[in-house]
Amino acid sequence: MNSIPKIYRTLPRGDTTAASAVTIGNFDGVHRGHQAILAQVRDQAAQGALMSTVMTFAPHPRAFFARRGQRPELIPTQVSSLRDKVDALLRYGMEQIVVQHFNQRLADMSAEDFIRTLLVDGLNTRWLMVGEDFRYGHQRSGDIELLRRMGRHYGFEVQTLPDIVDTHGHRISSSEVRTALAVGNLERSATLLGRPYRLSGHVIHGQKLGRNLGYPTLNIRVPDPCAARSGTYVVRVHGLGPEAMPAIASLGVRPTVTQNGRLLLETHVLDRTVHAYGKLVSIEFLQFLRDEESFPDLPTLIAAIDKDAQGARDYFAAHGL
Repeated sequence: MNSIPKIYRTLPRGDTTAASAVTIGNFDGVHRGHQAILAQVRDQAAQGALMSTVMTFAPHPRAFFARRGQRPELIPTQVSSLRDKVDALLRYGMEQIVVQHFNQRLADMSAEDFIRTLLVDGLNTRWLMVGEDFRYGHQRSGDIELLRRMGRHYGFEVQTLPDIVDTHGHRISSSEVRTALAVGNLERSATLLGRPYRLSGHVIHGQKLGRNLGYPTLNIRVPDPCAARSGTYVVRVHGLGPEAMPAIASLGVRPTVTQNGRLLLETHVLDRTVHAYGKLVSIEFLQFLRDEESFPDLPTLIAAIDKDAQGARDYFAAHGL
């Protein structure tokens, strides 16, 4: 990377006219299929002295239309938070990231205006890579042919990338990652992502209930709706020292202790005391233990947590940290 990465919330960019090699998509999870696209963008940018660039959307367009139509059940679950997505895009060598706000104005924008406003005026695009099924503009009216036609007019090249498949010939997609996470299949999600599944966030103050139960927790907010199955996991905690720390984590709404909880990831570091409020931590998911459940009383809850903690110690004894 030859420059300090830039993140834009609006286009056109106020401080540059640099020409760009661009890809567009939601990049939820930044899985191995996405990584193949990013590698090509990076290579093309290096060859053409262009800025390697991703344009992504917040919220997800499907989430925007589901909320507008009052159909919350159609909102896709999220593999990664915006922070985790941006971190991964930077890690794979992107020099510019555009987090384009998806709103009614963008939904109503014609396909031609989408190209002119965002790609030409916004990013001075010289090379563009999109999936073969990429659609854009009002009512998804824009297609690859229109991109190529306007690319010839405005001076940018359009490349499409066929689906990336795994060793069994199955398409690698965010939907596949969501399916694996929804059933707690962390081995499959790690294969698709190219790394173990992680969620990160700043540690926030909770109700301090875990401390009273003998299991103090680090609490972080997670994407809602989250793609990962609610329940208890064996995890590793990164960000509290030079080494990862063994832990158990509970993802859910804590039905035993609250009736209207929001989704939270509560992590208990095993056999050590940590001070972490305000720190940015990353929780790496290793093994699914059990589903979230509501217990009749606190002693029963504590007994279940005792069993979870022992299950995690057994995991680390067998696999190492």
